[in-house]
Amino acid sequence: EIVAAAADPAFGGRIAFLENYDMSIGRRLVQGVDVWLNTPRRPREASGTSGQKVPLNGGLNFSVLDGWWCEGYDGTNGWAIGDGTSDPDSDREDAADAAAFYRCLEEEVLPLYYDHDGPLSPAWCERMADSLRSVIGRFSAAPMVADYSRDYYCSPEVIAPARSR
Repeated sequence: EIVAAAADPAFGGRIAFLENYDMSIGRRLVQGVDVWLNTPRRPREASGTSGQKVPLNGGLNFSVLDGWWCEGYDGTNGWAIGDGTSDPDSDREDAADAAAFYRCLEEEVLPLYYDHDGPLSPAWCERMADSLRSVIGRFSAAPMVADYSRDYYCSPEVIAPARSR
């Protein structure tokens, strides 16, 4: 449906679908984004490294509360879609997330983005600064590597089968 919408002239080139998203594409995208929209179905979020790079490039996260954003979102450094509640009925969960997304977009994100007489909204810039302060130093590959080393690579369940080979 997204590919078809992207090809529809009514959208005038406003939608892009990127197949085979990888680190190279991610690097280019986060460098030029104002808002990073992330809408995985909970709990299917990957590591979230793209979202963690967004503040370092001056962008803001707008995401469901899953993955790193559960810990990272503090109410001043971006926006959350919904309240993080999962529903066993994925259609019902999708509908709730869509309603929360549109409400937040219309009532919070867009008014803040366009609230300025000069080149940038002062309130938007304040939120960008809050995002930088809350992410830098707190989210990096170091804790992830430590967690994997401690909980996976060095766990007895992994070491024992490897030694028996």
